[in-house]
Amino acid sequence: MGYILPHESNAHSPLSSSDPAAPGETALVLVSHGNRGIVLSPSRGEIEVHYRRSVGRPVCGDAVTVNHDAGEMAAVESIHPRRNSFARADARFRQQVVAANLDYVLVVIAAEPAPSRDLLERYLVAAHSLDIQPVIVLNKAELLADAAPADDGPLARLEEYAELGYTVVRTSCKANPGVAPLADLIAGHTSILVGQSGVGKSSLVNRLIPDVDIQTGTLSHSTGKGKHTTTSTMMYALPGEVRDPGFLVDSPGVWEYGLWEMEAGDLQHGFVEFQPFLGQCRFNNCLHASEPGCAVKQAVDQGQIRAWRYASYLRLLEQS
Repeated sequence: MGYILPHESNAHSPLSSSDPAAPGETALVLVSHGNRGIVLSPSRGEIEVHYRRSVGRPVCGDAVTVNHDAGEMAAVESIHPRRNSFARADARFRQQVVAANLDYVLVVIAAEPAPSRDLLERYLVAAHSLDIQPVIVLNKAELLADAAPADDGPLARLEEYAELGYTVVRTSCKANPGVAPLADLIAGHTSILVGQSGVGKSSLVNRLIPDVDIQTGTLSHSTGKGKHTTTSTMMYALPGEVRDPGFLVDSPGVWEYGLWEMEAGDLQHGFVEFQPFLGQCRFNNCLHASEPGCAVKQAVDQGQIRAWRYASYLRLLEQS
């Protein structure tokens, strides 16, 4: 399949961590399903492994210690400490980790289907709270000129997101600018693609990874769902001649991204423009909602924080 392991001295590589207490070889988890998965082994390539009950279940991007002499199938002996992890909420609003050791969260939106009002905000808040850099990817960019985006939706505010410091990348799988701007950004890094169904994530994966069908065939073996599956989170190697071309994690599409039960402080820090005003309120436990003497609300009134962003914060605060 042509996978190239990330160089272990690369600070961005999940394999830069180590677990000297556990004997075996460090490998990278590419797909995980139940009590087994596929890992990328430096000495043996892609191999199927099982997880010891005492170890737990690793996720895509985890560095693990693998024992090749554990029986008919290699065994994962330990999961190395994670630099970070990306999560979503389960049905009970608990944090559910889906990938680890990431550099970018690529939030894909499009003119068709138009994103819901707060979907992008949920992704941005989650990325910030998990210490991962978010990137806004406008796919199907050729459709934006003919679209009539809602005044209170993210498509009408891409320039304002850029002014807030977010990287906004425009892509198209059918016309200019193509996918080169995104490919250049993520080269040599580990990223995860997220976004609602229908925004063209699968098309982006096909353009960014020419041999995706070959890689999917191997990775799907552990899921038991055949050659092609869109229900498992999988990590693919990006093309490149360099030692560490990078990896891309593809996650199943969702119509709504749910936040887990989040502390108010994490939610506040998910809005980057709030940062200069946090800690300046009259009350230390200020939620920036209805409390008197709130520095954040004062900043909104003075135009230092955009009113629509503050309104998004209040909606997420109510939901959390």
